[in-house]
Amino acid sequence: MIIFVQTLSKAIALGSIYAILALSFVLIFKGTQVLNFAAGAISMAGAMFMSILVADAGIPFLPWGNPLAPDAGDTASIPMWLVHLVIALMLAALLGLVLERIAIRPMIGQPLFTMAVITLGLEIAIRPFNLDAVAITGRSVGIPWGTETWSVGGAIFPKSYLAAMVAAALAFVFVFWFYRSRFGIAMRAVAFDQEAAMAQGINVGRVFAMAWALGAALAALAAIFFAMAPWPPAGNVSLEIHPFWVFRVLPVVVLGGLDSVVGALVGGLIIAFFEIFAGQYLAQWTSILGPGYSTIVPYLVMLVVLLIKPFGLFGTEEIRRV
Repeated sequence: MIIFVQTLSKAIALGSIYAILALSFVLIFKGTQVLNFAAGAISMAGAMFMSILVADAGIPFLPWGNPLAPDAGDTASIPMWLVHLVIALMLAALLGLVLERIAIRPMIGQPLFTMAVITLGLEIAIRPFNLDAVAITGRSVGIPWGTETWSVGGAIFPKSYLAAMVAAALAFVFVFWFYRSRFGIAMRAVAFDQEAAMAQGINVGRVFAMAWALGAALAALAAIFFAMAPWPPAGNVSLEIHPFWVFRVLPVVVLGGLDSVVGALVGGLIIAFFEIFAGQYLAQWTSILGPGYSTIVPYLVMLVVLLIKPFGLFGTEEIRRV
């Protein structure tokens, strides 16, 4: 029973992180109809911003020191760490704005496949900034609670699990609130019909910019919480947060539905559940299944669901007449 409870908590925590990154995909896709393959690189860049703020006592893009950073060798208190987290997310949002203005805005009206390929180019362009900085050693993100855990009835619960769940809850509450705001309604109108939205006086370019800013901030949030122990990065921005980790989340996005916020949450939990429980309870057959079998399970789940619901569990179904 203890193993089951610990495995369940791990699945919910990982599902929360997957859901945050999937939400980044969904926001950008709903607002621009672009599948953002640069989400992994953007998310890792956001985690790098966090590391520069709390570990290097610097400010990304600027030569000045960070007066809010903890002293050398110290760890920031939880309130100050949260302040730095907000700053890092704002910087990631700024990066999203710049990328949208330079690479996406000029391509409005072009085939969606072309824009998707451009996001792949963005991923390749951002990757050296991420990987070169951590090629030798990881960079700390200064987690205040480190590897601390709680023990409840013999079951061990890392504090980072609760942090990931709280972060996901706040992210989804914010997005649900945002979609009911005036700007959120405009974004939904653009997602439904760009030409009709423009005819109603909606600034489509501004909607694109907001979608990319929020998407970049959410991607950074996912990477920062994935960097925490006991996940493989172990409290650091390292090669474990490689841009290609985003492909672990693609089954979540496809399973839940490319344009569904609820689907991002449900899909993240489902995929993490199967991945973690398969890794725990099928470990005795590793010699037969192979050491990386748990990473294949999400894709198998995705394929089974798509055979039944081609648009995902919550995706908007489209009927094309030919």
